[in-house]
Amino acid sequence: MVDLREELKKLEDTVLQQRDELRLKLHLAKADARDEWEGLERKWAEAQVRFDQVKKTAGESSEGIEAAAKLLGEELLKGYERIRRLF
Repeated sequence: MVDLREELKKLEDTVLQQRDELRLKLHLAKADARDEWEGLERKWAEAQVRFDQVKKTAGESSEGIEAAAKLLGEELLKGYERIRRLF
């Protein structure tokens, strides 16, 4: 009977330790996701300006603006994917 109690106590301790570690990781992941989101929001504001520039200059020589807008859009998608993987 004592062995079973000891085993259950060890199991409980292990589960509690895993639970606490995961809770901390989850909290840190949320903080990381929030930081990533805030950075992406700044990039999104910049992307909107560039996207508008491309729309306004369509047909004109706007290759540099188009390339920059495309690159920024791709960066945003990659950032959103990084956040998605945290959850």
